[in-house]
Amino acid sequence: MSSIFSTHPLHRDAEAMLKAAGDLRVASAPDPETLLREGRGAEVLIVRAPIPPAFFENVPALRAAVRHGAGLDMIPYDAATAAGVLIANVPAVNAPTVAEHVFMVILALLRQFRPMDRDLRSIGWSAGRAHSERALDLAGRTMGIIGMGNVGKAIFRIAKYGFGLEIVANSRSPATLTDGARFLSVDNLVSTADIVVLCCPLTPETTGLLSRERIARMKPGAILVNVSRGPVVDDAALIEALERGRIGGAALDVFSAQPLPPEHPYFYLDNVIVTPHLAGITEESMMRMGTGAAAEAIRVLKGGLPVNLRNPEVVEHYRRRFPA
Repeated sequence: MSSIFSTHPLHRDAEAMLKAAGDLRVASAPDPETLLREGRGAEVLIVRAPIPPAFFENVPALRAAVRHGAGLDMIPYDAATAAGVLIANVPAVNAPTVAEHVFMVILALLRQFRPMDRDLRSIGWSAGRAHSERALDLAGRTMGIIGMGNVGKAIFRIAKYGFGLEIVANSRSPATLTDGARFLSVDNLVSTADIVVLCCPLTPETTGLLSRERIARMKPGAILVNVSRGPVVDDAALIEALERGRIGGAALDVFSAQPLPPEHPYFYLDNVIVTPHLAGITEESMMRMGTGAAAEAIRVLKGGLPVNLRNPEVVEHYRRRFPA
């Protein structure tokens, strides 16, 4: 019977698919030591936690690592490819979910939801209502989107056609930019936009992309939303800008160190909304990601290649390891 190992529990529909295809094992914890100990012998790995490169050492049975979602930074690409292991993901399926989250937190920041809700509950009606004096409309503002993949495009559609915002954007492929979005360099984008949304993948080029210098370029009162990855932002510079009121606020779903320590400064700033890396997670998106990952796993176990194969250069090596 085929062996499938998942770093986390999956949506019930996905687990049913995988249990019908083989022996599904779920890690008792997602730390590297547990994954290395419990994942040995698996033929397919379902990835919802960072995988240590050592996982891909001496893995004669391992065929594929399938990302439960889109971002591939949890899979050590070079180690998996060197081992002849296929890498696949499930792109686009949670993009609408992330986009909805982006607008939830933008509106909450603009309308002073955190301090209003806190003071309404703890002090009273008038104290909560007083925060409306600093509340702002979303209409009429300029949004800058860094990263125009599936998530960026979903955010664009809501911003442009739902709220009528002006959109400036930055992408690795400017020629494929969506009609209605104006391309700007990152430096010009951060100095132009009232709202800067980070939804780019984590790569060597995007690590530290929102640097101290670029945060200093942001407009007074501007808002930053990060649904990308934590290392894209210079945390120390952002905290300083928020504490000094240099920018209007930030909504952060991802962090350089996760979980975020309970004493972290972000928790104590009224102009910050923090969420525990859940922008793309709802009942519906978990079903779509889970069943998508399960379908790719089953395709590989049956001898095929993933639809969303991300390291095609490995195929020749893979075929030598697993002849048809």
